Amino acid sequence: MSDHDRAGRRDPGPAPGDLAATPFRGDRDRLVASPFFARLGGVTQVVTAGGSGLLHNRLTHSLKVAQVARAIAERLAENPLVADLGGCDPDVVEAAAVAHDLGHPPFGHLGEQVLDRIARERFGLPDGFEGNAQSFRIVTTTDTRGPKAAGLDLTAAVRAAVLKYPWTRLTHPTPHPMTMADPPRGAAEPREAPGTGSVKFSAYVTELDDLLDCRAVFSGKVADWQQTVECSVMDNADDIAYAIHDLEDFHRIGVLQHAPVSAELGQWERQRADFARLSEVQLAADRRRPGRSLEALRRRLHSRDGWMVDDDAFAAAVTRVREHLVDALLAVPFDGSVDAEQAFGAFSTGWTRRLVAGVHVIADPPTRSGHVLLARDQWHEVQVLKFVHRRFVLLRPDLALHQRGQARLLTSLVSALHEWLADPFEADRLPRRLFDLVELAHAEYARLAEDNPRTLVGAEGREVSVPALARGRAVIDFVASLTDGQTVSLLDALSGREGRFWSDSLVL
Repeated sequence: MSDHDRAGRRDPGPAPGDLAATPFRGDRDRLVASPFFARLGGVTQVVTAGGSGLLHNRLTHSLKVAQVARAIAERLAENPLVADLGGCDPDVVEAAAVAHDLGHPPFGHLGEQVLDRIARERFGLPDGFEGNAQSFRIVTTTDTRGPKAAGLDLTAAVRAAVLKYPWTRLTHPTPHPMTMADPPRGAAEPREAPGTGSVKFSAYVTELDDLLDCRAVFSGKVADWQQTVECSVMDNADDIAYAIHDLEDFHRIGVLQHAPVSAELGQWERQRADFARLSEVQLAADRRRPGRSLEALRRRLHSRDGWMVDDDAFAAAVTRVREHLVDALLAVPFDGSVDAEQAFGAFSTGWTRRLVAGVHVIADPPTRSGHVLLARDQWHEVQVLKFVHRRFVLLRPDLALHQRGQARLLTSLVSALHEWLADPFEADRLPRRLFDLVELAHAEYARLAEDNPRTLVGAEGREVSVPALARGRAVIDFVASLTDGQTVSLLDALSGREGRFWSDSLVL
């Protein structure tokens, strides 16, 4: 495959301010210059940072993913198998890493869940909302810095590398990967909501033409449901960065405590044989006792990832995480000293090097993995690191309390904006950005209705008009483009609680 094919754009003309020597580096520069990238500095990674420099936000997370992704790409670039699969250019991988979280809405994954529910249940949008699909919509459609003010006109290779889940929610490709006996990661339907389509997907039906265009370049190289090699590198880098820096964040602010993590890992190590003999009922009877949650993870990995999981490798990963995270980093409370910062640096650098060194490429991966994947030992270590984060941070009741309030805030804001759109006396005073998004979505859905009316059947099979779909998608696009702070300020203004008569949330 030639670089000329991979570098293809919809519009070959230069974008404003495009000074890069190569098209792939030009894509990276276009993305970094985008206001959608800048806004990530005000978007939650796990919990709202509130302006603190102690916690990662989506911007700092994306920069670290880009750093890790480039390091992996440079290691794999000369592998002959990589060339056969379509290539691995470090600039493409770095650009995809910069772009991968552009579509994340305010308040992180919580915001994603809230907007998806509202989009499907209230507005009847069959695609709902998904952060990865929103990222692809931004770079192909709603960003206005490209030569035609519609997307960024990125190269085919970079657009394809952003598609972590290269399918739509319900309709593409045929047969849909959610129907496979062992679906790719993210493709299956949620058990609690059958009939709603894949849990994860990377394109709405409005951007299907762009998906087909960029993926056509890789036809015959990777299956239509598989990531490109460059996308697979970015996906692994995302996992590596997430597994390391979120643990650092919560130790730094005193949330991740030594004692409970030590008890969980240590108890499982000492009694792993006893835990393995427990029935599912016995294991669930007192899940909060140390060691039992880790045993539940081991069993879940067996049921979900039998292609990779190994009990000895899992036990070795628990021991390694205990030694390096619990006995070394968490054993000393963070106090801001030079010694404490150096401990953070050693932990982060050591783990990043180890995990990056474990990345390799295979010709025929299982459906649950891309062509680029971690070696067995490192894969298990990432699962244990992510378990610690989930068990001792994400499941905290105080975080749940905070997030329930944020969910109500988002729901109220969407309702207020939708009511504003429906007010005939206010049509001339809508925020210009919201007005433009309505016009854009109306043109998209009208075209789809003309080409294939079946694509516009609303969620749960109910009929939804083109204007109604357009208003719903526009509100979702608008709210998803806000920072956490803009979301709060805009709702305050719409509720009469804000004293100023302007808001920066109206001009993004």
